[in-house]
Amino acid sequence: MTEQEIKFKEKIKAIQDTMYVIGGKWKIVIILSIYNGNKRFNDIVASIPKITNRVLSKELKHLEENLLISRKVIDEYPVRIEYTLTEYCLSIDELAGPMEKWGKNHMKKISGK
Repeated sequence: MTEQEIKFKEKIKAIQDTMYVIGGKWKIVIILSIYNGNKRFNDIVASIPKITNRVLSKELKHLEENLLISRKVIDEYPVRIEYTLTEYCLSIDELAGPMEKWGKNHMKKISGK
């Protein structure tokens, strides 16, 4: 295998890993919801149209496993659970800006406006 082929495969793997962690319909939206101050489950679910409790629960667990959010149990009555972004998660901002720009340009291109 040539050096170029090795670099190409490494590039593909890195992109696949990125898409696994933040790809899909809900993950970035959940991160944005938490970033905008929604820390409790019900606040997050209320801020995201059409997301179900089951999907939100699954995605929150995935984001926590990948160290993008932290889950804090507050020992009160009733018990509260709050989600916050980790410092590591804030590095996604380097991706979000170019993704937003590309998305806006894409919508203009396909809509013809």
